Amino acid sequence: MKMLIAGEWLDKSKTIPVENPYDGSLIDTVPAGDKGDLDRALASAAEGKREVAALTTLQRSEILARASALLSERAEDFALTIAREVGKTIREARVEVDRAVSNFGWASEEAKRIGGEVVPFESAPNGEGKFGFYFRVPVGVVAAITPFNFPLNLAVHKVAPAIAAGNSVVLKPATVTPLSGLMLGRLMLDAGLPPKAMSVITGHGAQIGDALVSDPRVNFVTLTGSPKTGERIMKTAGLKKTTMELGSNSGVIVMDDGDWELAARKTASAGYALAGQVCISVQRVYVHQSHFDGFVELLKSLVTALKVGNQLEEDTDMGPMISEQEAVTRAGWIEEAVTGGATLVCGGGREGAILQPSILTRVDPRAKISCKEAFAPVVCVNPIDSLEQGIELLNDSDYGLQGAVFTRRLKDAMTAARQVEVGGFLINEMPTYRADLMPYGGVKKSGIGREGARYAIEEMTEMRLVCMDLR
Repeated sequence: MKMLIAGEWLDKSKTIPVENPYDGSLIDTVPAGDKGDLDRALASAAEGKREVAALTTLQRSEILARASALLSERAEDFALTIAREVGKTIREARVEVDRAVSNFGWASEEAKRIGGEVVPFESAPNGEGKFGFYFRVPVGVVAAITPFNFPLNLAVHKVAPAIAAGNSVVLKPATVTPLSGLMLGRLMLDAGLPPKAMSVITGHGAQIGDALVSDPRVNFVTLTGSPKTGERIMKTAGLKKTTMELGSNSGVIVMDDGDWELAARKTASAGYALAGQVCISVQRVYVHQSHFDGFVELLKSLVTALKVGNQLEEDTDMGPMISEQEAVTRAGWIEEAVTGGATLVCGGGREGAILQPSILTRVDPRAKISCKEAFAPVVCVNPIDSLEQGIELLNDSDYGLQGAVFTRRLKDAMTAARQVEVGGFLINEMPTYRADLMPYGGVKKSGIGREGARYAIEEMTEMRLVCMDLR
């Protein structure tokens, strides 16, 4: 596939292979963009931002509505591409496309709701005769950097609100999964977006990443990626607005009065979807000792029943990780934890990029598989004696994206909600739950800012105050 710059599809002599992580087969190649290509994309975006800002909010809304409809029509093509380049199952890929369709719809609606507020100047001692209000204006050029695991939906989470707010976009998809982003670029053009309003540049982040985020023509940077990448961008971007959706190490507390069987069934899905390569994948579960053994046995029976293999087969439950190297590394973390005293209940084996879905119990909190972001099909289950202990263990992390508790006691649920250090907290539901319209983001090393159409639009606009002297 070619990359999209200023409405034109460009090829390069240097290309990057896109491979199926299941069997290593070549899917396609994409151009290896360089700083010259980036300069052209940013020059186009600098012009395109004025074209998008000049559109009425209704016109932007209509473009996004058309994008939603077109994506629905092309859903299976997108799903097959996602499944092949990411390694997620075809069923998971279809869900991602459906979510992206809805995200376009929400952004379309929110585009018509961008407003402001009257400011009560006369409440101030020096406000006599003054009348004022503020309204929101586009930030300008948005640099959108997306990860490999949700190459379509997380791109739409950035592109759709940016357009709704009146900005232009330069999209840099993950190097290993660029095809969905390129297909998204074509879809936006077909939906009627001005050609200069969106470019999709492919290439290695090491070659164009710093240049993209540091360029003065970029006004806003939105990233979904690792804390290391986020910290680098924050240092490089300078005085730019940013949204950083970074890593996680999601934990769950299952109390003595909680529905532990429901929690086990949900963990069997929430810990192993997309081979655990989800920011809010369940990684740590703290189960009250009264239910610990039963929870582990039920979870084991569910996890060992998962069908693992070719992600394109309709009945596959879990496909490969994004690369063999990632699987090798995480298998090493499992071995390290077992050496440190943990019990391997099931899994741990590896074949190529497939790491068997694994359960570890009584894991040392300092083990990498427990304290770092595993991003793998591994769940650590440890016993607890009290809610206080569960909260303490849940908070013993550099991350704070989402957490959860299973309990029937309202007081305990609200105590946990107030004390757990996360951006989102779930009660009797897994932290893997995300409704795409909700404010989504974390604290600590999990990032800053919020996604979700309404909240992303607030991030991607600036307040402009107007004050009038009516005397």
